[in-house]
Amino acid sequence: MQSPSTDLGNEHIAFIGGGNMASAIIGGLIKRGLSASQIKVVEPFAEQRSKLAEQFQVAVSETPDASLSQATLVVWAVKPQTFKEAAEQGRAHTSKALHLSVAAGIRSDTIAGWLGTERVVRAMPNTPALIGLGVTALFARPGATDADRLAVQAVVRTTGAYLWLRQETQLDAVTALSGSGPAYVFYFLEAMVQAGIDMGLAPEEAHRLAVGTFVGASALAQASSEPPEVLRARVTSKGGTTHAALSAMERGGLKAQFMQAIEAARLRASEMGDEFGV
Repeated sequence: MQSPSTDLGNEHIAFIGGGNMASAIIGGLIKRGLSASQIKVVEPFAEQRSKLAEQFQVAVSETPDASLSQATLVVWAVKPQTFKEAAEQGRAHTSKALHLSVAAGIRSDTIAGWLGTERVVRAMPNTPALIGLGVTALFARPGATDADRLAVQAVVRTTGAYLWLRQETQLDAVTALSGSGPAYVFYFLEAMVQAGIDMGLAPEEAHRLAVGTFVGASALAQASSEPPEVLRARVTSKGGTTHAALSAMERGGLKAQFMQAIEAARLRASEMGDEFGV
């Protein structure tokens, strides 16, 4: 996995869709040296267009137009269910560009068919990209050149780390694991905070302790060469408090249920490819 760093060159980048993920990437690009004049955003909602123009001073439009033909890279940051319509509107202006999709589920062969090009890379980022701590998995079609892959890396690593996948089907697993993963963390944080409140802590105290525990434990796991099960065992003395908590989780089948939940997310990602990729 690569760490953030970039060489943006003279790319002209168009974003189709200007929501949170697009905003995270745009912010990262500008912070790393890309001029706002090299960025164009197509965003149908007027309020979001105004926000983007004010925050980043980038060019915005409601619908695709001929100015998109200047783009060397087009980032498709649209919802899966609206991708096809957006592609039909924009493909006439983007035939010479490299295309990067951050839409969940929509397969690259479908995207290539909609856009009439084989220069397609799929990405699955996650929301910590908003603060530069995201992790993004990438898959490139054979039609994407080495230079295309480097261009994608230069964009994606402004929001955090990245890794390349060997097979496109792995993106469904990535969607389930890291794409949806921040929500799992927030879910457990909710439970920890509420437990703390129920045990007599003030809400702000419970929140600070719970979040700090996740941050510290994650940093420890990242810094350690040992697997999570070893780190867990080191803080789990038999007969102690941690052992009592983990034993209760095991009796409730929490680990198995959690793994089943992630598998459900993977299956849904695969279904979305069938559902919206027609």
